[in-house]
Amino acid sequence: MATPLLPGGSRCGRVSFSLTGAVRTWRGQENTANILRLAVLRRCFLLDSALRSVLKMPKREKEAAVGGKDSLVEDDVAEPAGKKGKKGGGKGKEKEPEAPAIYEDPPEKLTSASGGKSNLKICSWNVDGLRAWVKKNGLDWVRQEDPDILCLQETKCAEKALPADIKDMPEYPHKYWASSDEKEGYSGVAMLCKNKPVKVTFGIGIEEHDKEGRIITAEFDMYYLVTAYVPNSGRGLVRLDYRQKWDIDLRAYLKALDEKKPLILCGDLNVAHQEIDLKNPKGNKKTAGFTPQEREGFGTLLADGYIDSFRHFYPDVPYAYTFWTYMMNARGKNVGWRLDYFVLSKALQDKLCDSKIRSKVTGSDHCPITLYMAM
Repeated sequence: MATPLLPGGSRCGRVSFSLTGAVRTWRGQENTANILRLAVLRRCFLLDSALRSVLKMPKREKEAAVGGKDSLVEDDVAEPAGKKGKKGGGKGKEKEPEAPAIYEDPPEKLTSASGGKSNLKICSWNVDGLRAWVKKNGLDWVRQEDPDILCLQETKCAEKALPADIKDMPEYPHKYWASSDEKEGYSGVAMLCKNKPVKVTFGIGIEEHDKEGRIITAEFDMYYLVTAYVPNSGRGLVRLDYRQKWDIDLRAYLKALDEKKPLILCGDLNVAHQEIDLKNPKGNKKTAGFTPQEREGFGTLLADGYIDSFRHFYPDVPYAYTFWTYMMNARGKNVGWRLDYFVLSKALQDKLCDSKIRSKVTGSDHCPITLYMAM
């Protein structure tokens, strides 16, 4: 049906029509066609009123009205009011935006506190999809960094679908893959080694956790290496209860390993432990990754006899993040979170040389981290 014309030739799609005039024009006419026209006009009028209301809303109310953004993105990336330039008045220039505070990775320390020389280099990277990461030339950086062991998280790729570039990578003859049993393109971790481990296991022995492909453990002569992709509590914290159970079960698993030989835990642990570990702590206290429950869980892990290797060397260094949302230029503004870690048994403290954040390396929404050990 064609859009009905109002007196004067206006169509209902325009915002300047008069509903009252239209009703008066057709009042008294009882045929079905005119009744349908009136119904269409009423719908147009209501839609126009709703659109005007949304357009007049402040930014945050408007986003809520049309679906909103995740609080992590909105709270983290919005510019502070004090940094916006003044408008109008004709006096002076607009204030230049302040340059973002950027973390500069200092030179490597290649000697341990006990005088040992670094002879083991481990890299960990949440690649946010292995196949896309390979296409973004992630392997070029791996060859340049040249770690002895490479641990990857959030591979989102079953072993049968691995790109040949990494599956056949000759630098790492010993490769191990874990993926979700039930969800294609979900979760997943990998470990690539130059030297063959004594033994490799998958999961932590609890089916509820292991079916998501989140843990690989390699046993070496002097230590265990565990790479983990810890579950996210989800938008609205829908998996927070599950996450707390995971944390308890993971700590029990690590304790059992640590009683045999010391361990290194690496990966995306999905928690910013302290306020210094994210840009906007005040706005994210109820956001997944920074809830009191998750932070307490990580603190309990450290209290069990482990070291956050980065904070061991750099306890007060700010702006050192490993994750940035792709939205709203968060990485360019360095509005991020430190979610990726190397956590060590205290028994390995005297063998620790350095813990690095390669924040300038792109290819994922996370950056890689590197550990130097004198084993």
